[in-house]
Amino acid sequence: MSAVARILLRRLALLVPLLLGIVLFVFLVMRFSDVDPASAFFQGADPSPAQLRAFRERNGLLDPLPVRYVHFVGDLLHGDLGTSALTRTPVLDQVATALPLTLQLTFLGLGIAVVLALVGGVVAAIHRDRAADHVVRVLSLVGVAAPAFWLALLMIQYLALDRGWFPTGGYINPADSVTGWLRTLALPALALSLPVAAQLTRIVRTSVVEELDKDYVRTAIGAGLPPRVVVGRNVLRNALVTPLTVLGLRVGYLLGGAVVIETIFALPGMGKLMIDAVQNGDPAVVQGVALTTATGFVVVNLAIDVLYLLVNPRLRDSAR
Repeated sequence: MSAVARILLRRLALLVPLLLGIVLFVFLVMRFSDVDPASAFFQGADPSPAQLRAFRERNGLLDPLPVRYVHFVGDLLHGDLGTSALTRTPVLDQVATALPLTLQLTFLGLGIAVVLALVGGVVAAIHRDRAADHVVRVLSLVGVAAPAFWLALLMIQYLALDRGWFPTGGYINPADSVTGWLRTLALPALALSLPVAAQLTRIVRTSVVEELDKDYVRTAIGAGLPPRVVVGRNVLRNALVTPLTVLGLRVGYLLGGAVVIETIFALPGMGKLMIDAVQNGDPAVVQGVALTTATGFVVVNLAIDVLYLLVNPRLRDSAR
């Protein structure tokens, strides 16, 4: 078995207790919250105590917590996230409708952040202590200090309302119009990605500068290899190890920031679904969104670990 396969199997083995821990945490938080599933189910009505008790008995709400947790995990294994108290529809259907948009926004923002960070970081490192480096460092400092929601509001004001280049909100499915889809997600993805891009740019610059100062780079250039070949083939590969580690953590920021950004731009994704569920007192939907988001974060970090293995040969060698 290869070193990569062994490391990947260890990561997958750790994934099971981690997911169970997430499920347990969400379960306990929801069970000790002030929201009563029975009252939420009958919201807008005036149920009698007998009706409330019958609902709790029918749904196992009077069972001991360990029993309820086992049933909860069993339902999850069968793909049952519960039923919305507001719409009386399965939570899984609502999540399946909202999740694609959030994934589109998150990964579009991630792609923008990675491209900006690579270009800015490499340019700043190659031209260190010169004008291009100073400009990139100032812009990255501003980007780190600027909250995503503030950038979103500025973009709506100056790029949507004043100039009309982009819509102020709403969503167009890419199956209907790719151009319309890009226009509706351009500002949200840009607002979401800029703070992450600014942080990654500083890390990429530092990593590339450290690699450029190593002996093998001077030897390769002295041997006649063009600098762009050395940077592209060797420096970037070695310098991306640290940024990849940070990138895995930033995915969580992107998923969390999507909640606010989707609300600002009126996008019908997981964020809006969560906010509406909290405002309407719909605990099953809140629970389903929290579980799906946390699981997505774990899975994406596993994918980042795989990329980390691919670009870090020393880690593969240590596992042999």
